[in-house]
Amino acid sequence: MRKVISELLQKDERIKVIGTARNGQDALEKLSTMTPAVITLDVEMPVMDGLATLKKIMELKPTPVVMVSSTTKEGALNTVLAMEYGAVDFVAKPSGAISLNLHKIKEEMTTKVVLASQSKVKNYFKNSTKQTTKVIQASIYRREAVHYHMKKKVIAIGTSTGGPKALQQVLTQLPKSINAPILIVQHMPPGFTNSLAARLNSLCKIVVKEAEDGEVIRKGVAYVAPGGFHLTVKQLGNVLAVKLHQLPPRKGHRPSVDVLFESLASVTDYSILSVVMTGMGADGSEGLIKLKEKTNSYSIAEAEESCIVFGMPRAAIRTNQVNEVIHLQNIGHRIVELVK
Repeated sequence: MRKVISELLQKDERIKVIGTARNGQDALEKLSTMTPAVITLDVEMPVMDGLATLKKIMELKPTPVVMVSSTTKEGALNTVLAMEYGAVDFVAKPSGAISLNLHKIKEEMTTKVVLASQSKVKNYFKNSTKQTTKVIQASIYRREAVHYHMKKKVIAIGTSTGGPKALQQVLTQLPKSINAPILIVQHMPPGFTNSLAARLNSLCKIVVKEAEDGEVIRKGVAYVAPGGFHLTVKQLGNVLAVKLHQLPPRKGHRPSVDVLFESLASVTDYSILSVVMTGMGADGSEGLIKLKEKTNSYSIAEAEESCIVFGMPRAAIRTNQVNEVIHLQNIGHRIVELVK
C-alpha cells in the first residue's frame, strides 16, 4: 500500500514524497527529523494505529493529515473520529483494507493532498474566547432582524473540508428545545454520513440523524444529507418534508449546499437562517443569492480566523448577501439568539 500510494502521488508534479512509515510509531520517529507539508495516514496499522498516531501528530507537530479510509462501518466511524481529532480530509479506499486499485481514486487523492497543504490545521487548536463577531452589512442586519423573528424558521448549514469538527462545535451549543429544525449538507461520500450523524448525535443535546426521504422535519432535530444524495425539502401544507434525489452533482458535489439552499428558496411562510462554514470551493454561494432573492432569510458565514479552509465562506461573503461573519466558537450561540 505504501508503494502504491507513493507512486500514485509522485506522478503529480506538485507533490514530492519525502518519506514513508511502516506504522504510527515509525511515523512519529521520522517526524522528528522531517517536516512534511501533508501526511497521508491509514487508520489500520500495526504497533500504533492511525487514530492514536493522529492524536500524537496533532499534539507534537500539527500537520495537515489526509486519512486513507476503509468504507466498512468500523472504518467509517474511525474516519469520523479522525476528522474530530484534526484530520483535514479523507479518501475512501475503493476495495477494502488492501486496495491495490487505488489508481481509481488517483485524481481525488492528489487533489485532496494538494488542497490539504493549503489548509490551516492550527485553527483546530485555537482556544481564544474573544468575541470576533463582525456585522458586515449593518443596515441589512437592522432591517431584516425584526421581520426575521416573525415567522417559523429553518436552519440550513453547509460545510466541507474541516466540517465535521466545525459541526461538532456548533451543534453541541444548541439546546434540545431549539425552535427550528436543522438541515445539514456536509460533503462526504456514501457510507460515511450515517457515522457522522451517529457520532454527532452522541455528543449533542439535539437529535442528529441521517435524513430519510419523505420524513417530516421537526424542531430540535438536525438532518444530515446522505452521501450521494441531494437534500431538498417539499412543502406539505404547513409542514416541510425531506426530499432526497440523485440528480447530477453541482460543482462536483452531491450532496450540494447550493441545491439545499435553492430548495429552501421556494418555501413560503418560513424564515431561513443559512450558515456557510469551512470548506474548499464555492458551494453555497449561488444558492445563497436565490435564498435572498426569494425568501425572508438571514445568513452567517464563518470567519477566516477559525476556518480550516476559507473557500466556501469567502465565496458566500463575496456575494454581498451575508449578514454576519462570525468566529466558529460563536456561531452556535448566535444561531440560538436568532431563532428564539
